[in-house]
Amino acid sequence: MINKRVASVTEALQGVRDGMTFMLGGFGLCGIPENSIAELVRLGVKDLTCISNNAGVDDFGLGLLLHKRQIRKMISSYVGENEEFERQMLNGELEVELTPQGTLAEKCRAAQAGIPAFFTPAGYGTEVAEGKETREFNGKMYVMEEAFRADYAIVKAWKGDEAGNLVFKGTARNFNPCMCGAAAITVAEVEELVPVGELEPDQVHIPGIFVQRIFRGEHYEKRIEQRTVRKR
Repeated sequence: MINKRVASVTEALQGVRDGMTFMLGGFGLCGIPENSIAELVRLGVKDLTCISNNAGVDDFGLGLLLHKRQIRKMISSYVGENEEFERQMLNGELEVELTPQGTLAEKCRAAQAGIPAFFTPAGYGTEVAEGKETREFNGKMYVMEEAFRADYAIVKAWKGDEAGNLVFKGTARNFNPCMCGAAAITVAEVEELVPVGELEPDQVHIPGIFVQRIFRGEHYEKRIEQRTVRKR
């Protein structure tokens, strides 16, 4: 029987060290691996390269790693909710690679599929294309983008089984599925962890072959980035 369950987040992140590259799932604060980020903070690893759509907010998500100066480089598509990120970037304390959102997703998916590179029209004629190969297809110009290479992909799912099969819930699906299997080691933290056989095959979004370690997370805050309420 395949069993990829580990006892804790500490065991799930065994082998993490300075200078590694991490993919971290989520969109804004939705579907982020809260337990794993907290463990990276606790471990104090530094000089990290983090691939994530966002950089969290000042006091939550990847913002916690930024405050501890643990991130050397961020590869993201949107970072407008984090003042500390802005400060570090403008002061030259943080290396930043801004990537079109669709390209970011495809660079993850290509890595997942074992495809080394692909062509996309996004970014042609802009700074995004500088230093990259371009080519014309059917009268339209494209930019060649290489797939990501990462040491760990850390994702958050709603439910999983001990073989690593994952089910995502609602918009928390976002970047998490395309990051599974896109790194040397994929760690999945889940809210519910069930024995093999309890998930209906048609419910599974990501098969366990893309996951190496899975654990049940605890105490999820699930913060909302911006909450707007009606005035009374």
